[in-house]
Amino acid sequence: MNTPYDPLYLFIGGEWISADDRATATVVNPATETEIGQVPLATAADLDLALEVAQQGFEQWRNTLPAERARVLKRAADLLLERAPHIAAQMTLEEGKPISEALDEVTRAAEYFEWFAESARRIDGRIVPANRAGVLQMVKRQAIGPVAAFTPWNFPAITPARKLSAALAAGCSVILKPGEESPATALSLARALNDAGLPKGVLQVVFGVPDQVSSHLIASPVIRKVTFTGSVPIGRLLSARAAEGVKPITLELGGHGPVLVFNDADVERAAVEGVANRFRGTGQVCISSTRFLVQRGVYAQFVDHFVSATNALKVGNGQAADTQVGPLANMRQLLKMEELVADAVAKGAQVLAGGECLPGPGFFFAPTVLANVPMSARVMHEEPFGPIAILMPFDDLADGLQEANRLPYGLSAYAFTRSARTAMDVSDGLEAGMIGINHYRIVAPELPFGGIKQSGHGSEGGIEGIEHYLTHKFISQI
Repeated sequence: MNTPYDPLYLFIGGEWISADDRATATVVNPATETEIGQVPLATAADLDLALEVAQQGFEQWRNTLPAERARVLKRAADLLLERAPHIAAQMTLEEGKPISEALDEVTRAAEYFEWFAESARRIDGRIVPANRAGVLQMVKRQAIGPVAAFTPWNFPAITPARKLSAALAAGCSVILKPGEESPATALSLARALNDAGLPKGVLQVVFGVPDQVSSHLIASPVIRKVTFTGSVPIGRLLSARAAEGVKPITLELGGHGPVLVFNDADVERAAVEGVANRFRGTGQVCISSTRFLVQRGVYAQFVDHFVSATNALKVGNGQAADTQVGPLANMRQLLKMEELVADAVAKGAQVLAGGECLPGPGFFFAPTVLANVPMSARVMHEEPFGPIAILMPFDDLADGLQEANRLPYGLSAYAFTRSARTAMDVSDGLEAGMIGINHYRIVAPELPFGGIKQSGHGSEGGIEGIEHYLTHKFISQI
């Protein structure tokens, strides 16, 4: 595969704005460490223009018939599917994930636009019977206003798609600030929406120094809603900024996903599929399984299957069709993996697979399995966000739940058991916003996506997803 990298722009008011005399950030192919592009960084004037046209775009889009909003979103979904091979190739170039995963992500991003297109036609209200004669009481749901949306680099298609599809279906305009490491994918979404007939000014895409862009946008009275996917520390910062303007914010933050495997489980399936889940996206997945808590009776069997499946993974450039695990996205991630493994080993952990950088160019780290990791190790408390899996035994349900719920994260959790009673008990006991029982694939457009505790609040996807972009207005009429 020798796909050229797309030119990079800002997208404001329906116009593609090149770098010109603006500062730029270098985009690097993480598989080769070579420069592939320069993304323009928005100036303060660019952000002010984006805010101005977002306000204008909102006034038009909020009054656009729901059926027309749905038509635009459906057409955008069709265009994404038509262009999926090209968009996926761009994603692999800039983010590194295997081309098969990139294609799957673009397809699922299109599904969000399809699903929320239908939601646009189902924004209704209600009539509430009055306790006085001659009074009409109505509750309307209306678009909240212009939205500032911040998304990371690890899922550059599906994460923006979740936010854009729901906000646009509701009638909001959006200023999207994606990650600078993977800009071409996000711009491909904007191009599909633009080509589908989205009015100018309804969507803007800007890049820049994250702290400067977020502070500028959130402080503006134009912005009525903030949504962010990323780390817990940045989520806290943006939440505080939104609170200064009394603006609602949806936060989808980090995780440290526990998996409970009970003695009666299909152990081989839990292990083999667990390897696929853990190392998908090179482990740079917020809902990925990280701590595999295995009941002592089947622990040794699970370890054998898990280590064997890990060692069989094909690591390489994501452009190769047989690659299963690509590079980490950047040097920061690579150094973090080295630090976490070195810290764990120094404190007594055992490396059962991987544990080191791979030779040659690119930010490659071998899929790593750790056992006997002491509680003093950093990896037991910090989200690895990379190709590290932790295996540890537990004795009974109470013991397993205690470890699963120990951390302040509460995004995703998983359990494997053949017992209906155990499945019910573990579902009730796990502190997580999303739980998979006997499987790992728990994400779909029709389902809520979000966490609890320090993993954030609010949900994207499902009927819950559009609610965050709507206000409730009560009208009493005589």
